[in-house]
Amino acid sequence: MTESRGRAPRRPRPTMDDVAQVAGVSRGTVSRVLNGGHYVSAPALEAVQRAIRKTGYVVNQHARSLVTQRSDSAAFILAEPQDRLFEDPNFNILLRGCTQALAERDITLLLTIAGTQEDRKRIGRYVTAGHVDGALLVSDHAGSPLIDELHSRGLPVVACGRPLGHERDVSYVAADDRDGARQMATYLRSRGHRTIAIITGPLDTSGGVDRLAGYRDALGEPDPMLVVAGDYTRASGEAAMEQLLRQAPDLDAVFVSSDLMAAGAITTLHRAGKRVPADVAVGGFDDSAVATASVPRLTTVRQPLSRISTEMVRLLLTSIAGEQPSAVILQTELVVRESA
Repeated sequence: MTESRGRAPRRPRPTMDDVAQVAGVSRGTVSRVLNGGHYVSAPALEAVQRAIRKTGYVVNQHARSLVTQRSDSAAFILAEPQDRLFEDPNFNILLRGCTQALAERDITLLLTIAGTQEDRKRIGRYVTAGHVDGALLVSDHAGSPLIDELHSRGLPVVACGRPLGHERDVSYVAADDRDGARQMATYLRSRGHRTIAIITGPLDTSGGVDRLAGYRDALGEPDPMLVVAGDYTRASGEAAMEQLLRQAPDLDAVFVSSDLMAAGAITTLHRAGKRVPADVAVGGFDDSAVATASVPRLTTVRQPLSRISTEMVRLLLTSIAGEQPSAVILQTELVVRESA
């Protein structure tokens, strides 16, 4: 006779009935506890929670979704190429903050990258097919089909930054980009600089448009030779600074619309034999880790990214609950360091 070496029988997963039996309450009471604890007395709530811990009961999320029509998940949609997620520290701060804020409410965050128009269409179809309860949209561009797709399907959406063309029908959270740019341009002029250039962000984004507007508020309509657009990457900052030095070799300051582009601009200035800030002062925007790692350290505009992420989650939850779209604008702050 051979000895059986098979696995021990697997214990059945605890059920709601098991929890109810251990807690000494009805199955309906357990169900109400699992769905928010409404209309449950404090002693019954405590008994059910104790029974859940004792039995090791785990909610069947698929079954719950069939009843509640909720997935208990949300999408974080980054409308940029995948490499931008790793290059730009702002995106990681937003992603981490949104993940933490949703995790506190037991909601899973799904990261999606929508770097091309085809990606945006595909992701738009996916997230509106019931896989998520709402979407957090980061770095969308004017003319993208994404917001139209999400909005037309009735999916709750919150944008990071002002959604150009959709300010009234989509909730959003933004730093006051225009005022921050105004502060920087005013500061550069107060330091005695007279030929102040700007490297803008993409002009199909609210950050690009509003930071250029703030620069104009402070300095008036600029010479077109003093304005060059970048795309928030370090490489575009280098290239834009090269173009500015050709177009306006006498410039004595430059406001760069992101810290990452400002780091690239400083690289170009050093390569051209220009001292920062003695020959050309440089101001950035974000106050990211790049600002303090730069040589010299960047004078910049701080935007409260951690607060932006928590406010985005708050607005998304209110939107899922059926409230009307709303906007939150958060103040920026000038941070003076050695570059200007």
